Amino acid sequence: MGDNVVVSNMELEKLLSMKGGKGEGSYANNSQAQAIHAKSMHHLLKEALDEVQLQDPNIPFVVVDLGCSCGSNTINVVDVIVNHIIKRYEASGLEPPEFSAFFSDLPGNDFNTLFQLLPPSANYGVSMEECLAASNHRAYFAAGVPGSFYRRLFPARFIDVFHSTFSLHWLSQVPECVMDMKSSAYNKGRVCIHGASEITANAYRKQFREDLAGFLRSRSVELKRGGSMFLVCLGRTSVDPTDQGGAGLLFGTHFQDAWDDLVQEGLITSEKRDSFNIPVYAPSLQDVKEVVESDGSFAINKLEVFKGGSPLVVNKPGDDKEVGKALANTCRSVSGVLVEAHIGVKLSEELFLRVERRAASHGKELLEKLQFFHIVASLSFAL
Repeated sequence: MGDNVVVSNMELEKLLSMKGGKGEGSYANNSQAQAIHAKSMHHLLKEALDEVQLQDPNIPFVVVDLGCSCGSNTINVVDVIVNHIIKRYEASGLEPPEFSAFFSDLPGNDFNTLFQLLPPSANYGVSMEECLAASNHRAYFAAGVPGSFYRRLFPARFIDVFHSTFSLHWLSQVPECVMDMKSSAYNKGRVCIHGASEITANAYRKQFREDLAGFLRSRSVELKRGGSMFLVCLGRTSVDPTDQGGAGLLFGTHFQDAWDDLVQEGLITSEKRDSFNIPVYAPSLQDVKEVVESDGSFAINKLEVFKGGSPLVVNKPGDDKEVGKALANTCRSVSGVLVEAHIGVKLSEELFLRVERRAASHGKELLEKLQFFHIVASLSFAL
């Protein structure tokens, strides 16, 4: 990728992914916080699974993780789902069915790294007997499904459980008016929604609502009657969409300042900075509630804000350099692919180096203030 590339919305779907591989800045090595946050919500996930109607044991039970990314978190959550459903079948005096698990994300996702984390007993071509005989007792057939979850991905009435965590805040595109210099919603001088004008924020909000509506329409066709969805995305507690909470602090402070550094040092133009925007929107409870109710296909079993905690996992909280590196790697793991596509690998390295330096000078403050809140939704078909 050269330094004169502007990532269009058409290209975004092909490019957007968490940082692949197993390097220092990879998602696989910088998603410990997501693992901690997800584990803290397992009791809510199990409540949602208790609402799933058990089918004929002769019919495979199908689980999907939407926005799976490329680390072990998605494998861990599928384990939780499968094991909980097995226990429900056994408690009902039924022989558990075979299980299929589909891991889905955009085409740019590093499925190779993900599949390397799957033990042999979770792959195609392994019998149920072999699965049960395996030392880790993993018992499902795994497959990858590339594509946007804002469109159809599966046959009708095919899925028993849809699960998605930390993905629905990623939009299908940056709102076009936000990138239009002639528009009143043009996000001049900024690379994310946090701290933007109300008009800009409302454009992001509209895009989120359209995307979530498309997501619900697709799932309403694919989900079996009696199935369930458990959805988690970054959220906010403020009614003001320009205040994006933890997501805003992640991308709207030191990350934003690092882009400004590149402009001030003459490494990129201000126009180059302004043509980059993070396609992330942290919704409020009301945002989600209104879209679900407007769609009408699903009943809300649970909808709440859940405090997830800090996205930074450090061994020495008093070590500001470690905090700075943790923030830079967190930013890189989720936005590095887009940054590299926009300004090239060399300037991307310069950008994240400045993120690290700036964050290190505010280490204590970051650990205290950088807290994520999540919107948790458990949905099933409306009666």
